[in-house]
Amino acid sequence: MTLLRLSPLALSRSRFALSPLAETVGAIISLRRARPNPWMSAWYATHQASFDRRLKRDPFLRGLADLLSQTKWLPDGVVLPPTGGMGTSLSAELEPVGAMTDAEIRAAFEVSLRHSWVEQDLRWAEGSDLGPALASAVRTVWSRHVAPDWARRREALEREVMYRAGLLAAYGWPKAVEGMSRRSRWIGADSIQFSDRPGADRHIGDEGLQFVPVTLQSGTWLCESTTAGYALVYPARRASVEFPTEGRVALERLIGRGRAELLSRLTRPGTASELARELGVSLGTVGRHLRILRDAGLIVGLREGHKVVYQVTVRGAGLAGD
Repeated sequence: MTLLRLSPLALSRSRFALSPLAETVGAIISLRRARPNPWMSAWYATHQASFDRRLKRDPFLRGLADLLSQTKWLPDGVVLPPTGGMGTSLSAELEPVGAMTDAEIRAAFEVSLRHSWVEQDLRWAEGSDLGPALASAVRTVWSRHVAPDWARRREALEREVMYRAGLLAAYGWPKAVEGMSRRSRWIGADSIQFSDRPGADRHIGDEGLQFVPVTLQSGTWLCESTTAGYALVYPARRASVEFPTEGRVALERLIGRGRAELLSRLTRPGTASELARELGVSLGTVGRHLRILRDAGLIVGLREGHKVVYQVTVRGAGLAGD
């Protein structure tokens, strides 16, 4: 197995980030597969046919999509750590991609090809200016298939970050890392397992490790850069959960209707003012419910500037049916 080893300083500086590049890579993989992720089925139905038509007109994009969707090792050119935290832009991420040399791009593609589970070739990548071509292909998929859906995706990813941040605040990094993927888990006092395949351990520098959620249903990959360090991309939890009617009734009997509504609502982060407005109750009532839920360990409050944002804990999420 491969471990990410973090010093105390690296651990203290680790944080969450978003990556439009990683999200676009995930979209390419999803659209090239025969079946959509269950919680992305509407998006898949809207975009898959037009994506296929585009592949027929663009041999480079078709070859790239086949490579990304049929390999266990994504090419280095599309797995770069984000540099803008939660506000990372695709343009900033594609700048170093476009600056890569043809030799660097081909070498990265060849490594991915050796880890492919189907027979492929790289005739589609025999031309020149491969860095700009790769950046252009990713930008095309982003603008046509991801950007129109980005607001919804970003909301889901921000909920994921708030959920993990709640675990981090309440229990520390080992609990926050738990369940990020089928293989990720905390090992010992300073290491994260992110792959069960053999490989050299990575020693995370003082800049810390970035955790980057994507809406892809499965799959985890590590981004490495000499300037931006390391980022671990992992699948976010599903975007929404339907609460069964019988479960809602039982929860209301247990903790009361008002607190049950509040707990279910807090599967998405919110401030006391937002909660009072959405639920149509007074700020004082919300405050009392929040205090009781917090004392019971069902929610946590995280300060962001002058605001306190509330989010369910693992215990609360389990009780609420998440």
